[in-house]
Amino acid sequence: MAMRCRVVQTRVLIVGLVLSMVACSSPHPILRSNAKVLLQGREASNLDVDVCQQKAEAAGLQPGTGSRSGNMAAGAALGVVAGAAVGASTGLIGGPTGVAIGAAAGGGLGLIIGIVGGAYKPLEPDPPYADMVVRCLIEKGYDVTGWE
Repeated sequence: MAMRCRVVQTRVLIVGLVLSMVACSSPHPILRSNAKVLLQGREASNLDVDVCQQKAEAAGLQPGTGSRSGNMAAGAALGVVAGAAVGASTGLIGGPTGVAIGAAAGGGLGLIIGIVGGAYKPLEPDPPYADMVVRCLIEKGYDVTGWE
């Protein structure tokens, strides 16, 4: 039993670490696979993206306040409230105990769905920052299709 508990704790720790690394990423432009990308390769193209982002930041522009962790927190809060409300309303049949169980189960499920949904919500940079980075990349010969 203790061994199984240790395995579960290890898995939870790994999932938490992966989610925290994903949560810290900032918006990044998506490059279309054109002649420039094919000629230089993805690594060199990513270096050009970093250079353009650094130029924008040096000009005093910020990538934006939106982050995966913020999206996850907002999704979790919405999920808990909505899940608890739905769970409580479906638990009305069982009386006060059914309402409590339904609210707890709905809130827990809403929390999980909200966190996952927030983690995959697309990140949008501030428009002036995005414009400068895109303009820089276009000058270098890239096509930007969006942000992730």
